[in-house]
Amino acid sequence: MNSDVSTGACVVEDAELHVRQEGDGAPLLLVPGGLGAADSYRALAKRLSTDHTVLTYDRRGHFRSTDDSTGPIPVARHAADARAVIDYFGFGEVTVFGSSAGAVIALDLAARYPETVSALIAHEPPVVGLLPDAEDWFADADAQVELARSGDVLGAFTRFVSTIAGAALPDLRAVRLPNETEWARLFDREILEFYHYLPDIPALRKSWVDVTLAAGEGSRGHFHYAPARALALELGLPFAELPGAHLAPQRNPAQFSDALRRLLP
Repeated sequence: MNSDVSTGACVVEDAELHVRQEGDGAPLLLVPGGLGAADSYRALAKRLSTDHTVLTYDRRGHFRSTDDSTGPIPVARHAADARAVIDYFGFGEVTVFGSSAGAVIALDLAARYPETVSALIAHEPPVVGLLPDAEDWFADADAQVELARSGDVLGAFTRFVSTIAGAALPDLRAVRLPNETEWARLFDREILEFYHYLPDIPALRKSWVDVTLAAGEGSRGHFHYAPARALALELGLPFAELPGAHLAPQRNPAQFSDALRRLLP
């Protein structure tokens, strides 16, 4: 086992991505969701690095990554960034894991650049356009964006996490929202792109990429479980239940990594 950790800067169009490599073995890219932080997977990456070369990065404009672009950031741009990270580390093909928004990016990566992805585990992607009540979810996302742009980032955050199983929202009324700048960026430039994204189903059906859709046992009956299940049925692909709820990769990395490892090739 090689526990060495290395970091670097991956130059992409209009941005520079902070990247991290850890461990030794088959390459595994972890695509960040939420606020786009590589560190959100730090505990999970440490466990998986015992038998994988784990690649992570901060999404453009978040934390240690820069971004000189303006306006909404399409999912396709994020997918191109993820491909650039793979190229930066010199791997032709990797296994990919993404959770939440990271799963959306990973699905687009597999559809656009199948030659770079050997297998994909997509955990609870919010592809609400596949649901019968999609318009309600789009309206809710619009309301979050409106709150954030009016200056009420905490209100947008509260509304956002109220739909997430296992989020366990603390009482934030008397304190400042952690990483408020990062949340403001998510609501202003990214979240509508994620919510309105629909996977390229024909491309994924034709692809040789081994795709598994997954959701947490604790997410049954909640927001992110249904889209993952719907997409698996639409594609005729495997659906797996993993331990915990939506934030299990962060909150229970030991149990989650054990279960995830059983899905990895």
